[in-house]
Amino acid sequence: MTEQTKRIVILGGGFGGLYTALRLSQLPWETQQKPEIVLVDQSDRFLFSPLLYELLTGELQSWEIAPPFIELLEGTGIRFYQAVVSGIDIDQQRVHLQDGPEIPYDRLVLTLGGETPLDLVPGATSYAYPFRTIADTYRLEERLRVLEESDAEKIRVAIVGAGYSGVELACKLADRLGERGRFRLVEISDQILRTSPDFNREAAKKALDAKGVFIDLETKVESIGQNTISLEYKNQVDTIPVDLVIWTVGTRVTNVVKSLPFKQNQRGQITNTPTLQVLDHPDIFALGDLADCIDAEGQQVPATAQAAFQQADYAAWNIWASLTQRPLLPFRYQQLGEMLALGTDNATLTGLGVKLDGSLAYVARRLAYLYRLPTLDHQLKVGFNWLVRPIIETIYSAVDAVNEKGTKY
Repeated sequence: MTEQTKRIVILGGGFGGLYTALRLSQLPWETQQKPEIVLVDQSDRFLFSPLLYELLTGELQSWEIAPPFIELLEGTGIRFYQAVVSGIDIDQQRVHLQDGPEIPYDRLVLTLGGETPLDLVPGATSYAYPFRTIADTYRLEERLRVLEESDAEKIRVAIVGAGYSGVELACKLADRLGERGRFRLVEISDQILRTSPDFNREAAKKALDAKGVFIDLETKVESIGQNTISLEYKNQVDTIPVDLVIWTVGTRVTNVVKSLPFKQNQRGQITNTPTLQVLDHPDIFALGDLADCIDAEGQQVPATAQAAFQQADYAAWNIWASLTQRPLLPFRYQQLGEMLALGTDNATLTGLGVKLDGSLAYVARRLAYLYRLPTLDHQLKVGFNWLVRPIIETIYSAVDAVNEKGTKY
């Protein structure tokens, strides 16, 4: 690397990090201006988290929603490190990697995401299953497989949190377990999907009711045992037998982010400017879950995949602008709507003047997420598989039916 070459280091390969890196590689750099782009993530795979639920029902395969970074970055010139970030020296402009090299930077992008806080309730760390990463999903899948192979007549599942993750999990798992499943959705507030449009909330209530999911509103989790969950409702605590507790509540920034000398809100999120730069540190950009962001219109930006997806375009442009002496653009968040999966052939969506539920919404959700997959090559591979897979499954079913018929004669 010559002395003139700048280095952009991006920490975190989620929606904010990966999409910022890809956009940066596509911008019109002059040959002598083109920087080195480095992406760091502790996993070797990107995770398209809105489709994580479909792994549990077998609707999708892991390669479709969790492709390797090396595959996605091929031909882009982006360097990838699989490593844990152990520290950031903002004075020396260096990133420290656990069991890895120090990486100096000229521009730094913080998109390390968050962690699921399991230490809020006694027993949750030992007995509750989080649902955030691909590793969480594999661990949950193994537990479900053990329960399904057991002699138990009913499989009792408690899901803590009736936000997006809780509701979508309840619907998907209810379809997977069928009549054998007994589901309880526990929510501390007085309604499910508290921030959702009324249309989506009502569609979700209808779906949960049809699947027999019991909803505990205004209920607090007191503790979780190996086979029990203790719930407090109106100052009375009841301990209920369960086979599985899934925890979907809360997001906490990592210790590396907490330790940084930046202005942070009560949740530890870093305060940034509308241009997505960290306050008083114009060489550092923060986006996604770890950012406390007010956009150019003065609205609070939600910590969602949709917001991080949009922020990536602005972050990439503003980094390019800051290195090429051009004006930076203030971020303007666009609420494009909300989509929820409500089972294996059901969804709801509201946005841009459209309200849909049922199987049509399910197809629309799939197509919208196909369009948002990170590269055209991956979109084509996944889209082709979605077209071909039902045909192959139909052929196999027909062959099995013929073979079964043949054995009867």
